[in-house]
Amino acid sequence: MQTTLLRKAIILGLLSAIGPFAVDMYLPSLPTIGQTLNANATEVQLSLLVFFVALGVGQLLYGPLSDRYGRKAPLYIGLTLFAFASVGCATAQTIETLIIFRFLQGMGACAGMVVPRAIVRDLHTGVEAAKLMSMLMLVFSISPILAPLTGGFIIELAGWRAVFWFVTVAAVLGLGLLALFLDETRPQAARAESSIASTFAAYGRLLRDRTFLGLVFIGAFGIASFFSYLANSPFVLIDHYGLSKLQYALCFSINAASFFAFAQLTGFLAGKFGLRRVVRVAVTCFAASMTVALVLFLAGVDRLDVLAACLFVGYGFLGLVIPTTAVLALEEHGAIAGSASALMGTLQFMTGVAVMLVVGSFLNGTAVPMVAGIAGCAIIAFVLTLVTLRAPARSVIVPAE
Repeated sequence: MQTTLLRKAIILGLLSAIGPFAVDMYLPSLPTIGQTLNANATEVQLSLLVFFVALGVGQLLYGPLSDRYGRKAPLYIGLTLFAFASVGCATAQTIETLIIFRFLQGMGACAGMVVPRAIVRDLHTGVEAAKLMSMLMLVFSISPILAPLTGGFIIELAGWRAVFWFVTVAAVLGLGLLALFLDETRPQAARAESSIASTFAAYGRLLRDRTFLGLVFIGAFGIASFFSYLANSPFVLIDHYGLSKLQYALCFSINAASFFAFAQLTGFLAGKFGLRRVVRVAVTCFAASMTVALVLFLAGVDRLDVLAACLFVGYGFLGLVIPTTAVLALEEHGAIAGSASALMGTLQFMTGVAVMLVVGSFLNGTAVPMVAGIAGCAIIAFVLTLVTLRAPARSVIVPAE
């Protein structure tokens, strides 16, 4: 049983990680891409922004498709589109061409973001779902931990275009894993109940569910804080603090390692204290650590070690928030898990995009706008937690024995 669970987590985690690899590997090269394609920082960041927009919008398509036609078919479509667009990115000669193919790449990658969450809900609920979700995130962690380091080495050896050839190969390998090792989890009888009308009805029901929306946006502002870091950290850490690309990749990987190390405690803590209590405590600690960072930087403390320490602690607690809120949000929506996962992903990614735009408009060459954006997201997540989880749970989650 444990072996089967681990095998599923590895496959789902790798499929989920292919898209983020396309982000994390090329982060160290953002300044270089601007120089190569004669683009300014705003235009280069747009190539990141449109990827996230596509990730958000595309999930609304893949979620209902996975409910109607099964979980595997949308994954085939998404991975194929991702591979095609990656080749386009690798051969782009202008920033406009790169931006177009980055959008298409995001439209393909989002299948790997939404469908695995639905598969987890197909298989388990409650604490068992939290355990599988945290195991999936452990495998998923290879992206933000290893991708910047791998990308840094690849960029140093072969240039930024080689990054996109690398993720093309990864997509092809993902298609192989999907075909050979992943079973279909959506029964034929359940698919027959899905239609365009039922999809719109499902979205309507979910948008009226205050608990679902509250949990989704707690996770959304947690993810948005990370988006703010993704978009701005290359310019802050490389240009402002003077780190090399490899030093930046190492710094990025340390924060990511904290996130996913804490995430592995989700199953244990959820079984011992309950999912809702884990969310409340973790969000409180996340908000507290990032508020401390904001106060220090507003007071004139402009030090990389202080920033790194606060992010390490804050993103560690965020690692407990993301999987638990996802499990709680999908808990009572098993019949429409694909649509629920899609709406959750879309709302979260679009929130992240909005925060990226706001924070990006305040860039001034220092770390303060980035820190303020991260802290603001953490505080909003804290307030949403107070409002959403103050009421008794609608269903009882039995702790694992």
